[in-house]
Amino acid sequence: MAKKSSKKKRQAQSRLESKLEAALKKQKAQMVKSASAADAQEYTVHQSSDASRQRRNLPMAGRTIVVTSGKGGVGKTTTAVNIAVALAKLGKKVAIVDCDTGLRSTDMILGLENRIVYNLVDVIKGVCDLKKALVRDKRLDDLYLLPTSQTAQKEDVTEAQMKKLSDDLKKDFDFVIFDCPAGIEAGFRNASAGADEALVVTTPDVAPVRAADRATGLLENRGIKRIHLIINRLRPKLMRKGDMLGVNDVLGVLNMKLIGLVPEDDAVVKSSNDGVPLTLTDNSHAGTAYTNIARRILGEEVEYLDIENMDPGFFGKLMSIFNRK
Repeated sequence: MAKKSSKKKRQAQSRLESKLEAALKKQKAQMVKSASAADAQEYTVHQSSDASRQRRNLPMAGRTIVVTSGKGGVGKTTTAVNIAVALAKLGKKVAIVDCDTGLRSTDMILGLENRIVYNLVDVIKGVCDLKKALVRDKRLDDLYLLPTSQTAQKEDVTEAQMKKLSDDLKKDFDFVIFDCPAGIEAGFRNASAGADEALVVTTPDVAPVRAADRATGLLENRGIKRIHLIINRLRPKLMRKGDMLGVNDVLGVLNMKLIGLVPEDDAVVKSSNDGVPLTLTDNSHAGTAYTNIARRILGEEVEYLDIENMDPGFFGKLMSIFNRK
């Protein structure tokens, strides 16, 4: 039995390596350093430019960022919500827009589902004005949600309408975060229509990495040049054993600038069910990782968590005690 188990493990590892090798042939195997000084410099330049506009009393538009992946189940909405919350805690006025018309969920992750009256589709159809549809989070004065409809179809909204919505929002907000639905069809096109930047979320698995590669190509074709990668749900034990793609493996395939590494964290499930984003408290590994991403977006140089050598023992148990309170 032990020999059969070992043989199956070797076969599974061989299949994984073959898939990775095929993906590597399609992309330049260019390694990107985790703590990229270029990333920090790029965002600092953007931040400095905004400060300069303020000093000259020029009108300043907010930054518009789409959070996408191409594939479902990688943690896009969790990522979008937690980054939005972290930016608001860091003193920025933030609007998060749920673009998954027909299957909205951002409201539930934020714990705002019982306060929705109007939605994105109502704004576009002229049923209400934009301010009436925005839901302010009572826990953070500078965080707002624009929910979408549960009954309309993604095709009921056009790219031109989303672009106008984005233009209207960035007049009043420092950041507008578009939570993109899964896939690369109408929902993807609508979510990215008004975005100037993108955060692409993937997990260290072959299929999501390939989907992220496809989504990145489409974003570039749409004129979005500032694109950064978040690798989500990294599992230290599997990374150490070599049973999961490593950070450098993913970066070698995607050839993108890294802005975030997020470990697998049981606290995410409880957070989503309770409607209490992790970055409200930062008492978890994942919450700290999301806050660090927000700080990098603002131009700070922040060290990455050493996830591969992370010890889930004492700290993990300690966090679980806090999360039960």
